[in-house]
Amino acid sequence: MPRRGLVSLTTRRQVRRSAGDLASAATRRLEATHHWYTRLGAEERSWVALVAQAGIANFIEWLDGIAPADSRATFGAAPRELTGTISLAQTLELVRSVVDVVEERVEELARPADVTDLRIAVLRYSREIAFGAAQVYAHAAEQRGAWDARLESLVIDAVMRGEVDESIRSRAAALGWDDVTNVVVLVGGSPDTSGDEDPATAVGRVHSTARRLDQPVLAGVQGPRLVVVVGSVDDAGATAAAFAECFADGDLVHGPLVADLAEGALSAHAAVAGHVAAPGWPSRGRPVAADDLLAERAIAGDDLARATLMELVQLPLEEHPSLLETARTHLESAGLEATARTLIVHVNTVRYRLGRITDVTGYDLTDPHEAFTVRVALALGAILEDPSKVLQ
Repeated sequence: MPRRGLVSLTTRRQVRRSAGDLASAATRRLEATHHWYTRLGAEERSWVALVAQAGIANFIEWLDGIAPADSRATFGAAPRELTGTISLAQTLELVRSVVDVVEERVEELARPADVTDLRIAVLRYSREIAFGAAQVYAHAAEQRGAWDARLESLVIDAVMRGEVDESIRSRAAALGWDDVTNVVVLVGGSPDTSGDEDPATAVGRVHSTARRLDQPVLAGVQGPRLVVVVGSVDDAGATAAAFAECFADGDLVHGPLVADLAEGALSAHAAVAGHVAAPGWPSRGRPVAADDLLAERAIAGDDLARATLMELVQLPLEEHPSLLETARTHLESAGLEATARTLIVHVNTVRYRLGRITDVTGYDLTDPHEAFTVRVALALGAILEDPSKVLQ
């Protein structure tokens, strides 16, 4: 609404003549009353001063009826980076300081008959420009959010492909991942596969959980899967459980803990392979570690799992022939006594050797699933003993 007709031409001219003094007074007010302003660098303070001057100029044009209360004119005086330097609350304090300076000088700026009208005009302008400031910050936040989402998706893709080079590290740093260590990758169903939820909503829920847990996170939806990369992890299983509600019902697999994002591909490969192979273990938990699915992953064709089983089981047992023989025999026998009869040893010797097998491999042959894992490992070892029999 134009102010001409409410405030006299004489008063409006006096306000215009005082524009420079008002802008300077507003800047001094900022210095005197707001600590955040004094902590800004020289360049940032100059930006804020430009906004204060533009605010006074826009108020005068609005008062004259030349222009509306225009937040774009006011905040367009400073670079877009200003929205990342001072907060919305601080910007509103800036607007308040400008308005306060004008309001305090109403009686010296206005003719007696115009004092009330000028005071009302100042209050109306402050309300309109404050709403405008909120819109500026909302728009900036939307732009940053869209840009961050694109960066996040790019980094997730690079981690999944094992292509975390210097450029990806730089992009990750822009998302706050410049010095993040102890990383784990979680893979599960994406809630949006039901068609009821947008992928961005699923990712947003992950970020909300991460803020609550105070942990850095990257998330992305890839087809039917939700992939989450979490940093600053102490316990991979506990972390997976903390994020479990972000995923759809069904399998949730976490990869092993790795040093940093550059090694994230190892955790990601294991987690994806584990998610594929998880149905092979009927009594699996949720979440489940990819390393607990090595046998199922090997059967599903995961070469990394096969190599790991050979390293953990076959090769260590080859160094202890009696343990290797005991393992093979026990896996084919119906209990300790049957194993002892086949090996022609005392049953206590079998018990001792089974304990040693656990010490050497980390697997307990009295546990059905761990025994199955060792069986698969030994089967792979036997097959690979004669490469000529392996299908090409």
